[in-house]
Amino acid sequence: MRYQINQKILSFGDNFTIKDEYGSEKFFVKGKVFALGDKLRIYDANGVEKAYIDQQLFKFMPEYSIYLEGQYAAKVKKEFTFFRPRFHIESAFGQYSIEGDFFGYDFRILKQGRVIASISKKFFSFRDSYGVDIADDENQALILAFVIIIDQVIHDDHHNNN
Repeated sequence: MRYQINQKILSFGDNFTIKDEYGSEKFFVKGKVFALGDKLRIYDANGVEKAYIDQQLFKFMPEYSIYLEGQYAAKVKKEFTFFRPRFHIESAFGQYSIEGDFFGYDFRILKQGRVIASISKKFFSFRDSYGVDIADDENQALILAFVIIIDQVIHDDHHNNN
């Protein structure tokens, strides 16, 4: 499945719309405004919560927990690297990892060493905007949560200014 993720420009907190390749809104993301650390919720088009993302504070490298429909699903940790961003993921759904390019604009999500998703950030854009291709047999909400975490860690302005 192919998605287009766009950050809303004039909103409080980190808010995104997620549309399919035909332009239909499939998911939306709402970030909590006044919270310590990132706390984001992914909802389907009907307003049903599909995933909750919670940043773990006081860690040497950024770390996030993901809950799918209220159940713990994964822990995402950014690895210490110099040239290419990389993330390690502990999950009950399999062994995942995320690898980025030198500039942090293109990423691949791997499951047991097989590419299951590719992410590309638009370079010339006023807002964070991503194209995402996810294998149809994967949990779409989980993979989209990984993409939102990449945005929070690599491209979110308030993280980069701290």
